[in-house]
Amino acid sequence: MGFPGTWMTESESVLYRVVPKCACSTIGQIMYYSDHGRFFDGDIHDAQDGLHKWALDHSQAPISRVVNAHSTYAFTCVRNPYTRVLSSFFDKICGIQRNGRRYRGNLVPKLVYDYGIEVGGDDGKHEFDQIKSFRRFLLFVRDTVRFRRPMEPDIHWSSTSGHVSTFIWNGGRYDKIFWTEQFNDGMQQVLDEIETPHTVDLTSIPRFNESEGHGPKRAHPVEDYFDDLSMHLIYEIYKRDFELFKYDFENPGNKMPIGEIDLEEVHAKLGE
Repeated sequence: MGFPGTWMTESESVLYRVVPKCACSTIGQIMYYSDHGRFFDGDIHDAQDGLHKWALDHSQAPISRVVNAHSTYAFTCVRNPYTRVLSSFFDKICGIQRNGRRYRGNLVPKLVYDYGIEVGGDDGKHEFDQIKSFRRFLLFVRDTVRFRRPMEPDIHWSSTSGHVSTFIWNGGRYDKIFWTEQFNDGMQQVLDEIETPHTVDLTSIPRFNESEGHGPKRAHPVEDYFDDLSMHLIYEIYKRDFELFKYDFENPGNKMPIGEIDLEEVHAKLGE
């Protein structure tokens, strides 16, 4: 299986397991900048050189070598399940993607037909009942994650712990896992542990939110989207994420972690 979703600087200064919807565009650009002294011109997910990625054939041997030897500092970044799945809904389901089309072709029409979801019209900019549609989307997410129907779960709403675990299963070990909600602190701790060809000043790094502007703006506070049923569904889908990464299940309005991530616990439970 190897190490899917893994990126590494060409200088082998640092290795990162990508988790979608968890600041991955910004992290990728920081890694690129740390090697080249400039940012990648475009979406870092489109870069075919300048950064090792497991999806690129020529990158698999060097990534495997450093992971198996644990010779390169390895990290990942996680996010509150409530805000992550909301972000997926507004970006991937309601939004028009950068290619000018809907995400995954016929997915959105299928959701409109089968689950009664509204997405704000053809351009995603018309008003609609966001709360009702999101809760119906959550039923779809549950169906994909628990029952693998009507499709396999998409990477943008499959569990964070699922992404994180593949690296561990195949022999990888994380040196750091930090929260999107405390991004600067966590990313700085990573940078303090590594040596890079170019110095990175986090205070001057822009945020590369490639999904921003794809879909409608969230019209309500996070907690308004989650009633008792949807909280039950969220816990059914993301129980391990709340437990391992120390997020507050009881209060959807609190996006901040409520404890410290225990790396030993993460490796033990996700390596089973």
